[in-house]
Amino acid sequence: MIRIIENPTRRSWPLLAMRNELDNESLSQTVATIIERVIKDGDEALFQLSKEIDNLESFVLQVSKDDIDASAEKISPQLKLAIDTAAGNIRRFHEAQLSTDVDIETSPGVRCLQKSIPIQRVGLYIPGGTAPLFSTVLMLAIPAQVVGCPEIVLCTPPSSSGAVASEILYAASRCGLSRVFAVGGAQAIAAMAYGTTTIPRVDKIFGPGNRYVTRAKQMVAMRQTAIDMPAGPSEVMIMADDSAEAAFVAADLLSQAEHGADSQAIVLTGSMDLALRIKDCLNEQMEHLPRRAFAAKSLSHSRIIILPEAKDMLDFANIYAPEHLIISMRNAWDVAAGLTSAGSVFIGNFSPESAGDYASGTNHTLPTTGWARAYSGVNTDSFVRKITYQELSPQGLNSLSETIITMAEAEGLDAHANAVKIRISTLKS
Repeated sequence: MIRIIENPTRRSWPLLAMRNELDNESLSQTVATIIERVIKDGDEALFQLSKEIDNLESFVLQVSKDDIDASAEKISPQLKLAIDTAAGNIRRFHEAQLSTDVDIETSPGVRCLQKSIPIQRVGLYIPGGTAPLFSTVLMLAIPAQVVGCPEIVLCTPPSSSGAVASEILYAASRCGLSRVFAVGGAQAIAAMAYGTTTIPRVDKIFGPGNRYVTRAKQMVAMRQTAIDMPAGPSEVMIMADDSAEAAFVAADLLSQAEHGADSQAIVLTGSMDLALRIKDCLNEQMEHLPRRAFAAKSLSHSRIIILPEAKDMLDFANIYAPEHLIISMRNAWDVAAGLTSAGSVFIGNFSPESAGDYASGTNHTLPTTGWARAYSGVNTDSFVRKITYQELSPQGLNSLSETIITMAEAEGLDAHANAVKIRISTLKS
């Protein structure tokens, strides 16, 4: 069960901010072997690996259009309405993120531009496993559509019967996706990175996954295929004062912990009384969870940390750099103003992480394991490249010539300087 740690010294904070570490060396060796097999044998490797790892004897690699279309009849009207509602909110929020192109004259005769160009081929990885995350389809496909990516492919692990979850297929159809492939794990990442006869190679891969998927993304990113971000197991941090509801905090901890045994949940509070009430609520609520085995393992390496000063809580949060941060405090917006590192922030007692995971409109594909110190969550900028252009008139180049020549010669790059001098000489002749 979750531990309570009272008034830890700042010297101990880095240790308390550590995530659950796993055997990375053997993991890397396994994933490297999978990637090389896919590079060498393509589709055949995908079938063999799915048989070896997932015990799939036979399945069709590409999901047919008929199966995608039929998915609407296999889920309830309530779920279809929920997916449609969430899709609308996600689309509205991401459309609002679109930036305008830049076109300015930085000095007379010197024109500089920046244009957003959609990534041509993107691959979406959608976890299946113990909980098919159809919501992730919306989170990734919608911003890709909003910016105009021409080619979008989706890989997701099938069930033991070889079929892809109807919820995932309906979400894909709701987003207009037609290229859906029934393959998961590190082999799916390798297929999208290098291409096979059936699965096209993509330029950038998006989506969360287990540690094999995460390591595969990191490995292909070192070669030729971009990824959305490095990410590990999901996590939540809750900052709570005595205005917080213990039952709400416990529910948020469990909503994170049920993701998997390697998820992590942290509470920061100045109140021992609240900490004890949260722990009681956890015990009570967990009894009713179908996934309580996952939650129990997750909570065993989670913690409630007592920090009497609000400033200490904020400082610790910035060191931890949580994927999700819930601020259940009276002055939540004032606290949030001091944040420098978090993936997505939830303000107040009635803003559960679940809202961002599904339907508020923000994206739930977020940096974990402290990467929020340097990375943003997925947004429309994730699916574009920013290309700059410049055009100098003869007068514009002439006005900058001395600046460029002086800087180039100071760096010992005489050819750079000469590229300007040779042009200026023609203006004087």
